[in-house]
Amino acid sequence: MDLFKLDAIAITTAIQAGKISAVDVTKATLAKITASNDEFNCFTALTTETALADAERIDQEIIAGNNPGVLAGVPFAVKNLFDIQGLTTLAGAKINAENPPATEDATAIKKLKQAGAILVGALNMDEYAYGFVTENSHYGATRNPHDINRVAGGSSGASAAAVAGGLLPLTLGSDTNGSIRVPAALCGVYGFKPTYGRLSRAGVALFSSSFDHIGTFTRSVRDTAIAFDILQGYDERDPICTNRPNVETRYIASLPDIDGINIDGIRIAIASAYFTQKAEPEALEAVQKVADALNIKNYITIPESHRARAAAFVITAVEGANLHFHKLRDRPQDFDPATRDRFLAGALIPSQWYLQAQRFRRWYRDQVREVFANVDVIIAPTTPITAPLIGQQTMILDGEEILVRPYLGQFTQPLSFIGLPVLSVPIHRANALPLGVQIIAAPDNEAKILQVAGLLESMGVISSGNL
Repeated sequence: MDLFKLDAIAITTAIQAGKISAVDVTKATLAKITASNDEFNCFTALTTETALADAERIDQEIIAGNNPGVLAGVPFAVKNLFDIQGLTTLAGAKINAENPPATEDATAIKKLKQAGAILVGALNMDEYAYGFVTENSHYGATRNPHDINRVAGGSSGASAAAVAGGLLPLTLGSDTNGSIRVPAALCGVYGFKPTYGRLSRAGVALFSSSFDHIGTFTRSVRDTAIAFDILQGYDERDPICTNRPNVETRYIASLPDIDGINIDGIRIAIASAYFTQKAEPEALEAVQKVADALNIKNYITIPESHRARAAAFVITAVEGANLHFHKLRDRPQDFDPATRDRFLAGALIPSQWYLQAQRFRRWYRDQVREVFANVDVIIAPTTPITAPLIGQQTMILDGEEILVRPYLGQFTQPLSFIGLPVLSVPIHRANALPLGVQIIAAPDNEAKILQVAGLLESMGVISSGNL
C-alpha cells in the first residue's frame, strides 16, 4: 500500500479496517513533508503536536468500536489564511506575522476535524491572496511538483502542490478570481470552488468579500464530493452562509459506485468565443478531449465575458485596497512589491468605476442565467497555458506578448465574478505538463458537476495522476 498515492477515502478505509493506524499515517505524512518541503516550499507551519494527539484519539475511538468520522485519520492542511488555533494567521503577509495567534479554528477546519480528519499544517500562498503564481517575496515561491522550475499557480499554490506532490490527499484553499482553479490546473489535481456562499468563510482572512470562496484540492472526484458534504451547511459566523436558502444536499452516497454514474438528461455545451481566444493549442485540445469523451457537439457563448473579467479586476482591486488601506498608508515597505503596487492602483480607482462594475455584474448575472436556461453544464479551459517558469513575466498568445500573471486567470475570472460553482479537473498528458478543464454549472447545481466529473473519471479521461 503506497500511502502517498491513495485518496482520502482509501486512507480512512484502511485505517478503519485496522490495516494501518492513524498515528502511523500521521507520522509518515509529517516525515514526508519535512523531507520534501525544501524542494516544494509548501508549508509555512506544521501542527505536529496536535496532529499526533488527534491521531492517537482516532485510533482509540476505533479500538473502542466507536465511529471516528467519515474521514477518520486523513491528514489535511490549509492555506495559511485559515485560522488555526494557536497559530498566527499569515495570509502570506510579513505584517501579519506580528499578530497574536488565532483563538479558534476556522469553521471549515472544525468541520473536517469533526469528521475525523487530522490537520497537519498551514500552506504558502500569494500575499493576501492577490496573485496567480505563489511567488511570495516573504516566504518564497512554491514550486510545481511536475517541474520545480515552474510555478504552482496561485494564490492557493501550495495547497495544490501539496496534493500533486503526494504529501497530502486533501487541502483547503480560497478562490477569488481563480485561486483554486488555476493552481489545480497547473499542478494536475482536482480543484473545487462551490457556489458563492455555499461554504462558510468564518475564520478566513478575506481579500475581496463579494468574490471570495473557499474550496478543496483532492486526488479524486469522490474525495471532492465527501469534502463538500462535510463542509457545506449553515454557519451563524458567516453572514453569507446564514442568509442563503436551505440548499444543502449530500452527494457522496451515489459516488462510491462510480461505474453506475451516468449523465443522461444533463445538457452539456462547450464555451466558445472568449473561451477559445488567447490560449495555447494544448489548452483547447484538453477541452476537446473531454468533449469527445462525452460526445458533446453543442457550443454556447457566454456574452461579454471580456468585460466581466475587466469588471472583476476593478472590483477586487478596490475591495482589496480598501481592506488594507491603513497598512498601505503606514507600512508600504512591508508589502510584497507586486501586491503593494496592485493595491495602490486599486486605491486610486475612481468610485464611479467601481459602481459601474457592480452594475455590469448584475446585468452579466442575468445574461448567464439565460444561458443556463438552455444548458446544465458548460466546459471550458482552466488556464490558457501550462505552468510558466518561476519569474517568467510575459508569454506569447495569438501572436501577442502579454503578461503572465493576470492572464493565468482569464478563463476563471468571468465565472467567479458571479459566483458560479466550478470544478477544475486534471488532464494529464504523456511527457508533458498537466492542464485543467473547468466544469461549470448554475448556482447550487454542484451535483451536476460531480456527476459529469465522476463519469469522466470512470472513463479514465481525467485523473490526478501520481508522481
